[in-house]
Amino acid sequence: MRYQVFVLAAGFMLLTCTPAHGQIEFPVFKKSTPQPQIPNQLTEENMPIIGVWQWNDMVLQPGGYKSTIEQVSMNSPFNLLIPFLRFPDKEVVDEVIHRQMVLAADYAVEHNIGLVPDLDLRSARRAFISSYPDELQEMLRLQEVKLEKKKSTETIIASIDNLNDHYAGGKIPPYNAVKNNVLRVYAYKNGPAGIEPKTLSDITQQCRIEIISEDSVRIIIPPAGKNQPHACAMVSFTLFYPDIFGPHLIEFQKQILQQYSDARLSGVCKDEWGFPPYFPRFYTENTYDFWYSKHSAEEYARKTGGRELLSDCLLMARPMKKKETERQVAVNNFMEMVLQRNILIENSFYDAVKEIFGKDAAVTVHPTWWPYPDFNEFKKNGLDWWGVKRDWAQTDEIVPFAARTALSKKWDSPLWYNMYYTMKLPVQVWSSALAGGRINYLGFQTLYDKDLMRAENRIRLLNYISKTPLDCPVAVVFGHAAAVNWAGPYHNDVGMKLADTLWFSGYPADLIPTSEIENGSLKVDNEGWICYGKQKYSAVVLYNPEFEKSSTAGFFLRAAGGKTALFRIGNWTRDFDGNIIEGNNIFPSEMITAKDYKEAFPEIMSVLKERKIVMQTPARDTLDSRYFTLRGFNTISYFPPTTGSSRLIDGTVINVAGTNNISGDTILKEFEIGGNKVSFDAIGIAAVRLDLNGNPEAIAAGSLKSFRCGNIEINLNERLDLALWIDQNGQWRGVIQGLQGTVPQELLKITRNWKRIGLPESPAKPAVNR
Repeated sequence: MRYQVFVLAAGFMLLTCTPAHGQIEFPVFKKSTPQPQIPNQLTEENMPIIGVWQWNDMVLQPGGYKSTIEQVSMNSPFNLLIPFLRFPDKEVVDEVIHRQMVLAADYAVEHNIGLVPDLDLRSARRAFISSYPDELQEMLRLQEVKLEKKKSTETIIASIDNLNDHYAGGKIPPYNAVKNNVLRVYAYKNGPAGIEPKTLSDITQQCRIEIISEDSVRIIIPPAGKNQPHACAMVSFTLFYPDIFGPHLIEFQKQILQQYSDARLSGVCKDEWGFPPYFPRFYTENTYDFWYSKHSAEEYARKTGGRELLSDCLLMARPMKKKETERQVAVNNFMEMVLQRNILIENSFYDAVKEIFGKDAAVTVHPTWWPYPDFNEFKKNGLDWWGVKRDWAQTDEIVPFAARTALSKKWDSPLWYNMYYTMKLPVQVWSSALAGGRINYLGFQTLYDKDLMRAENRIRLLNYISKTPLDCPVAVVFGHAAAVNWAGPYHNDVGMKLADTLWFSGYPADLIPTSEIENGSLKVDNEGWICYGKQKYSAVVLYNPEFEKSSTAGFFLRAAGGKTALFRIGNWTRDFDGNIIEGNNIFPSEMITAKDYKEAFPEIMSVLKERKIVMQTPARDTLDSRYFTLRGFNTISYFPPTTGSSRLIDGTVINVAGTNNISGDTILKEFEIGGNKVSFDAIGIAAVRLDLNGNPEAIAAGSLKSFRCGNIEINLNERLDLALWIDQNGQWRGVIQGLQGTVPQELLKITRNWKRIGLPESPAKPAVNR
């Protein structure tokens, strides 16, 4: 009777409070061949295990994909493989690639694997340029020189050499310049307060230009004129890269997808979209680079009421006397234009995938390029991470956890995925699980370590019961315009020090830009909570609101008097258009102000403790950035340990332990949830969610020996991997992993509705075709 009472109560609570199971996470295809009774893979209604498959010429041979697919199906837990199609002599529009992908996708479906290939137009640049030769991206390079008084000054301006990334490296053609054009040369006086506008004049016609090669040009500038000791040459280098603002770009990327519409794909991916990569080493004194084209110039003129982008690039590059505000507004408009265009391209891609491959087709892989929200990413895409549609939150490398968890709220993604590939992979597997995330394995073979695969097999049991993201009681909402505006007082500061300090203290925080207020994603609900997806925040910090629009002020005025405590760091003296405002007086009087994050932090902690917010395991390890220092990466952020406990939004408590053994450590633990005692004896993971009566409604554990809480007690003779939950009909359902014999009577007492999945083991000899 004890068990029957629990079913009724828990079932009622599930129907009224808990998100339903059963949502299809990626497509289900009909199979024509017999399937194993006990599959190694999770079913399609659960969040998948993902890995990257780098294709090469061996895969393109007849049947060259078969051995890899067979091995992945038999010897791994992967649901989805992401084929990267980056060849030096072939493009994704070539029939040899398309034909092989159709065959591989069919074969993968029959082996319970879905393919989600990278069909980005950067892997079809030759085809794009053949169709649209006048729609190539340009880099506008500004170089300032000091002029000779009595003789001509010669300067050579060269493009960046070997401009490449993972789409253009090694034998794959880089994005290097294919031609150049001197657009303008200015002469002026550059004083302590900047360029003196009255001295500025166009001297292009007076200069002699000699094209040295497609990537360099010599300019001979006449002697300095009166009160004009400086000159700035503006040279456009046309790159082997599609113009971000080109009118046919969105149409062309859709045509690529349509070409593959006959393939049984589980989705398509787009990886690190944006302008060509611009690394810290590219920054040079007295040289300023802007992404430019005639199409972006036209868009800029439209956006600004007729201003010329070319001349404004000089204004944005160099301060001008008495034009500080005009300069800041120019940067605001330029960076917003970059942001909005990149989001439009990404989201048009997303919508096209759904239109062509179906609503359940997965759009995967990350919009994040530089693994930190700083000036490098600003130049790549305007820092568009939060605006780019994905079915599941996606990041890569060492992107701060505060961004990962925020993206999971934005896209209502129970898990976030982080693509990872360094020697610290075992650490990141466990740390990510603790913070509500999973690894996207680059390449998939990195999971073939025996102990690492055992760890992943234990962790994936959480996918059965993890239906909401990590609970983060605080949001750091940074001024998007202020952060990306290099002419303003708050450039390159998104509030990461505050977010990291909160994570370090055991209170995870989401990092969100104010552009999410403007687009309506951050909301104030009817109860007065500031919400981002399912997350309700106990405290929200507005960080550096300079250059904000009225929508930001209106948002916080609506939140006044509500459930969320409000904080502000930084002043608001000018709006987006440069108008002087008394912004600090516009915000709610109850909003607590602080001069910096150090002053704000104790005030935030006071609110959290007053509200009895339970601390989670602190994140006090720094993400390993040694590999990325090769690119000039020099920032740090904190991540959770490999042993600890965390809490999801729906109250699920997750314990992980993987510090001493990669495959998982023993969890012999008693703890309380809201005064209800819980006891586990398990290995690697031990998670539980309780209903309002303090009884379990979901359990997941690796190598479970015993569990006790409320009206459920389990004692097993042999350890078992299992997950157990109440479905939307109020009935217990369970999954057992790797069981060879019959289901123990101890478990059959709870339910007879058990399914089995295999416990895949690493292959003794991995397939040779990657």
